[in-house]
Amino acid sequence: MEQPPLPRPSSGADRRRARDLGIVIGSADTGPLNAITDVPGVRVGHSTVRREPDVHSGVTAVVPHPVGPRTPRPAGVFTGNGYGKLIGTTQLAELGTLETPVLLTSTLSAFRVADALVGWMLQRPGCEEVLSLNPVVGECNDGLLSDIRARPVREEHVRAALDTASGGPVAEGCVGAGTGTVALGFKAGIGTASRVPDLAGRRFTAGVLVQANFGGTLRILGRTLTPASFGADGPAPASVAGSCMIVVATDAPLDARQLTRVARRAVFALARTGASYSHGSGDYAIAFGTASASGAPVADADLGPLFEAVLDGVEEAVLNSLLAATTTTGFGGRTAPALPVDLLLENLAAPPHHPSVTTG
Repeated sequence: MEQPPLPRPSSGADRRRARDLGIVIGSADTGPLNAITDVPGVRVGHSTVRREPDVHSGVTAVVPHPVGPRTPRPAGVFTGNGYGKLIGTTQLAELGTLETPVLLTSTLSAFRVADALVGWMLQRPGCEEVLSLNPVVGECNDGLLSDIRARPVREEHVRAALDTASGGPVAEGCVGAGTGTVALGFKAGIGTASRVPDLAGRRFTAGVLVQANFGGTLRILGRTLTPASFGADGPAPASVAGSCMIVVATDAPLDARQLTRVARRAVFALARTGASYSHGSGDYAIAFGTASASGAPVADADLGPLFEAVLDGVEEAVLNSLLAATTTTGFGGRTAPALPVDLLLENLAAPPHHPSVTTG
């Protein structure tokens, strides 16, 4: 699909999503909201914990309905680089089922969040006799901008995110688990997108949500944008370390093995954005299905458009996380600048630079 002309740069006073700026990734249709909540039965909730200037953190809940130990969802997980604390991953991988919402938070708060999730689940209808439960909690390190050792995310924040989770538009950028995260040298956070691929004549929805917090050099539409591309408004000196948590939901009738294949593509997609996949990066994806068990399964040979949809969706969700975020100064006076929209559009509109090649 040919990239449409990009609009003239704006004043940069407002933060807009990629498609609002004319940046279109892939050719598949999006869902009506271009969000993970386009998948029927999926809700998202955030609880933001901010105490200026030292705390910029929170928790984000992705809640499929129904989900529980009596109504598990088929699921798969893929680890691109395992420098992280994805609680609940071994049982999820072993059984191929998800029995709680997926929560995202700050590294040192992950364990409190898992405990709070267990308490919330045990009070759900149908869980009165439950004696075993596998909470799934992912994390990114927001210690650049937040006092991570304070472990500010507590039970009341977890319950607020779960209890207020809803369908509809999803808040992005500096919210929930993305309040203190940084990616590719710029302030990032939560981002989401969706696609509606055609699988052998049947249309399904795939939605993604990312908690972006990884190193590398920004790449958009195949073009690498170096720090020099942004001049004085360029990225902060960025660590090569970092992480990204990705959640994929789909109403396509897939089993756990197929969902694991989907999760792999979600992590692969980070390379399109310029991710460095460094030693200290925890890059994970969880993919779950919402279809009823009675649905006719999708054949492996027909999964190609879904894989492409997830690749495109993750790429766009990361970009949305950057575009929605705002410049943040946090713990220790450290600042993560927002991605400058005006300069971004100028760089994308300029002819690509091709270094000359000489032969001996």
